[in-house]
Amino acid sequence: MLHNPGTGTDPKFASSQPVTLMHSFRSESRRVLFNCALKRCTRHSCRRGLATRASLLDELDSRGIISQVTKPEQLQSFLQAQSRVVYCGIDPTADSLHVGHILPMMCLVHFQLDGHRVIPLIGGATALIGDPSGRSMERPQMGEATVETNMVKLSASVQKFFDRARDYANKRMTPPRASYPPLIMNNIDWFKNLGVLEFMRVAGTAARVNSMIARESVQSRLNSQQGISFSEFSYQLLQAYDFLALYEKTGCTVQVGGSDQWGNIIAGLELIGRTNETLDVGDENHQRAYGITTPLLATAGGAKFGKSAGNAIWLNEQLTTVYDFYQFFMKASDEDVGRYLKLFTLLPMEQIEQVLEDHSKKPEGRVAQKLLADEVTELVHTADGVKRAKSITRVLFGTDVSTVNADDVLEALAGDRRLFTIPADEMYGTTVLKLTVNHGVTKNTSAAKSLVAMRGLYLNGQTVDAHRRVQPGDLIDGRLIIVRAGKDNHAIFTLEA
Repeated sequence: MLHNPGTGTDPKFASSQPVTLMHSFRSESRRVLFNCALKRCTRHSCRRGLATRASLLDELDSRGIISQVTKPEQLQSFLQAQSRVVYCGIDPTADSLHVGHILPMMCLVHFQLDGHRVIPLIGGATALIGDPSGRSMERPQMGEATVETNMVKLSASVQKFFDRARDYANKRMTPPRASYPPLIMNNIDWFKNLGVLEFMRVAGTAARVNSMIARESVQSRLNSQQGISFSEFSYQLLQAYDFLALYEKTGCTVQVGGSDQWGNIIAGLELIGRTNETLDVGDENHQRAYGITTPLLATAGGAKFGKSAGNAIWLNEQLTTVYDFYQFFMKASDEDVGRYLKLFTLLPMEQIEQVLEDHSKKPEGRVAQKLLADEVTELVHTADGVKRAKSITRVLFGTDVSTVNADDVLEALAGDRRLFTIPADEMYGTTVLKLTVNHGVTKNTSAAKSLVAMRGLYLNGQTVDAHRRVQPGDLIDGRLIIVRAGKDNHAIFTLEA
């Protein structure tokens, strides 16, 4: 059993905790309360009708969400028997979720809609060490203050994702299904007061060095020039301890993670098994533990999913605008779009297959990409985000500005990096070509001239030459102009008041 897992949730993290049944499970009475809540929710139909639909694992597998799973047949029966507790860890290496997090989070959403309790676990402790999985060299060590700030903001980002996912799901399910709210936890709660000796007595005595060394994440680093530090080598024990802590505090029996987490998940299963000698033998109703991994995504072209021109696509609108988020999915290739619809939306598989069939007949219409962008943007940024993204798209790519309203443009692009406010002497005294250079829309004068030569520089949807200057009559509602350089680079120049 666990020894001295902590004395309660640190007050300084209290603001990041969601409104749930409780914030900590450090007493048996709270454990009983948690289990009672599970039974109440089962009685009140918080679960999907499992007896009348394909199993959850079949659903996840048909969508391509499952990469690996331990004991699939046993897990399927285990999940259908009653509500379970499932967790997925997220280390706060940044202060926001990015699109690479959507897949494991959507996996939790599927569990949530199936009547199970989900725990997004913020790795406030493990982030201080750094996970070696999937990395060729050691992560730069993060400062405690940075990790602490990231923990609070990331918790809010996770809570917002699940709040919006609930609304997104309810619009697509008739009738809407009740579900547990996510219980966001933080592993700093049990690691902060845990001594080295106690940790070694629990995790160290149960671990086997030969198994630890054999992990793929360790082997790849042992064979590299840099090698692996002891702290990173020990990371798998920390994550294994997380699973054990959640198993004993909340009854958590399933861990979800990316496929690069397989070794760490197995380490957790082994730790639970060795510290609970009777686990998984005889009694079919005895609580067991299982692991599921989701695939690590790459585009059909081999690029890492979630990057656009080398930059991460964040779920925080302050870091990635809703327009850029929308366009990221609009640009999905024909080879990728079907897979993304299955992974990132809750659309029925039959509808997805029909859309892909329609798309194959007329791919230039990009009907599948439009549906993908609409769905994922609504999931993350709500229906209002979709409306704003489409509005900006019409403004930036349209050729007829007669129906464009300046107030609508400025509202939609508030805070956007493409919006520039300039004085009248610059607006009227500088060529359009020079405006694009001065404000970074084009790299330099030579690049801008090349665009002009290829008829690729636009003012309000119309091509311009190298000498074209802005006239008062060009301003939409007397306030702004829309410039496009090439296919995707845009700028809105608004007149300084």
